[in-house]
Amino acid sequence: MPVQRVESAPWMRRQSSSMAVTQLIVGINVAVFVLMLLAGVGMLTNPSGQDLVRFGANFGPLTVSGQWWRLLTCIFIHGGLLHIAFNMWCLWDLGRLAESVYGHWTFAAVYLISGLSASLASDIWNPFILSVGASGAIFGIAGALIASFYLGEFSLPRAAMSGMLRSVMLFVGYNLFFGAVIAHTDNAAHIGGLLMGLLLGALIAKVAPQPDAVGRRMVILLIGLLLVAGGIMWLQRSRANMFRGQNGTRGGGGITLQVQLHARSFKSVRLAVFRSPDRSASK
Repeated sequence: MPVQRVESAPWMRRQSSSMAVTQLIVGINVAVFVLMLLAGVGMLTNPSGQDLVRFGANFGPLTVSGQWWRLLTCIFIHGGLLHIAFNMWCLWDLGRLAESVYGHWTFAAVYLISGLSASLASDIWNPFILSVGASGAIFGIAGALIASFYLGEFSLPRAAMSGMLRSVMLFVGYNLFFGAVIAHTDNAAHIGGLLMGLLLGALIAKVAPQPDAVGRRMVILLIGLLLVAGGIMWLQRSRANMFRGQNGTRGGGGITLQVQLHARSFKSVRLAVFRSPDRSASK
């Protein structure tokens, strides 16, 4: 059986026992959840759309109007206890493995850039959907792992790496399938994060596989950021007029905005902001 001897298996390296960044990201998500709970948000049941927006959820008209920070903050906000529990479970398992493969700072950068890409994809595909959750960024980590296991070279039999590759691909396929058949799941964010993770993971595997290739990795991550910036510029130009038209319209049919959670099968949260023929927007 052929063995590739370019680099050792990441989980066998001395520093791989530390998953500090994964623990930090999980801690931030849990802290935001607790903060919202203490602020009176119904996080144990079904939080209102108004509360999610107040804490930084991603909503196209607000984001494109200049609140671009929502592309990042929304990945640390969740729509209930089951939502955060499932996402943090997935993040803990995939994050631990990805952090051992890429190292601390590269893993953190791939996670955040994938999260931005996921939020951007959600605004492009579903501009009037309120979106929250970490799963777009988690899909980015899964994509990076798929690229690493498929293109990378490790000192393990290829059959062993193929088993890990199959496991991560099954995770992605399973969740994308249920995201497509079950309502209130933001599959656009999942796909946006996945594609960015695949791209960054493939470039790192081919151009900068060694942890000490800091300069090359920074260039690759900069490419990811430039792609996100380009998407923001395109979104601002293509959607701004449409959002202005919606905000300036009085009368006509009411618009109901749904919160789509980045999870498999959790109930959606309705955004309690709508327009009706005889009423202005209420918050």
